[in-house]
Amino acid sequence: MNKMMTSAIAFGVGVAAYNIAQRNNMMSGRQMKRMTRKVKRALF
Repeated sequence: MNKMMTSAIAFGVGVAAYNIAQRNNMMSGRQMKRMTRKVKRALF
């Protein structure tokens, strides 16, 4: 249960960071894909 909450919070933070980065155009699409893959691997 605790692990589930932690991953949910981490996922929320990741989504927020992803949106901010997209808006600011800080990262290219390729880097975004690489980051989402890392996040998914970290969660599951």
